[in-house]
Amino acid sequence: MTIKISQKGWVVIPAKLRKKYNLHPGEAVHIVDYGGVLSLVPVDADPIDHATGMLAGESSLVAALLAEHAKEITSKN
Repeated sequence: MTIKISQKGWVVIPAKLRKKYNLHPGEAVHIVDYGGVLSLVPVDADPIDHATGMLAGESSLVAALLAEHAKEITSKN
């Protein structure tokens, strides 16, 4: 997909991509320069809420660390 930059530097994001990424008028996006590649990244209104649960897995890291710590304590005694 190719788009053109206007005289004012404006770029129109095609409707298909706006729908796919749920972008609406007035929403902010970051422009990231990856050394020769520009990327538009939507700004999340609540990044903490968005990230909640991202690292959730089957096992608990806290439980594993506590178990390891308990083993260290018993091996010292």
